[in-house]
Order: sequence, then structure tokens, then C-alpha cells
Amino acid sequence: MALRTTALLSVGFFYGQATLPIRLSVEDDLSNMTPESRFSSVVEGGVLLGALRRLQETQQDFKFTVKEDPDVGLLLESVNGVAGNEREQTYWEILSDSSGEYSRLDVVTDPNVSLLARIGCYKRKTNEHIILRFSTWRQQ
Repeated sequence: MALRTTALLSVGFFYGQATLPIRLSVEDDLSNMTPESRFSSVVEGGVLLGALRRLQETQQDFKFTVKEDPDVGLLLESVNGVAGNEREQTYWEILSDSSGEYSRLDVVTDPNVSLLARIGCYKRKTNEHIILRFSTWRQQ
């Protein structure tokens, strides 16, 4: 009941535009961290960055940073103080869970760096679950 209430409350209006609920989970493949599920909203037609900013403004224990690449735009750099690192070959990947199948979102492959997750242009889909997963690109 609480989850349904949360999702319904996030459907509202933001500056005269309808907002849509978004479910977001934060996972860390490199530690024993328990995945965290959170709920936010995004203006209809808005991008993932807006939902992350709204979440950061309303929940004190959620923080993220981005960096701007002049060629590909805004990239997710850190979540809750954990940042990707070239030397350690770690990064934040953004996944979409639709009907139990995970897929990567807007990934830019830079052969000199890593997989880079873009958040400035991705528009959520209906009933989509977004996963921010801290991971590594090195061979294990």
C-alpha cells in the first residue's frame, strides 16, 4: 500500500505540466551494499536528469554528480559519494528494467576511457524501472 501511495503522490503537476512517477534503484556490484529503491517523478517528456535532480532535492540521503563532455553531453559521475575511476576501471551504468529484461541506456563507448552513461537526453518509458549500477569494465 505504501509503494502505491508513493507512486500515486508523485503524479501531479510541475509548473503546469503533468509529472510521471519513476522508480529508481541504486546498486553496487563491487560491494555488499543492499540495493536501494527510490521513487521520484519527471515532467512528461522530461529527461532522466530531471528525475535525479528532483530526487536529490527531496531526499537528503541521495546525491549525484555529473560531468559534462563537450562531445556527448552530461555523464553520470557519482552516486552517493561513490565515483567511477579510470584507474580502477569502474563506472556507473544506467539500466532499464522493462518486463524483467535489463538493457543499457544511452551508453557511449569511448575506447580510450570506459562506458559512459548519459543522463541528459534519456526520456523514461511508461512503467520503466531505472537502475544505477556501480560496476567495472575490466575482465574478471
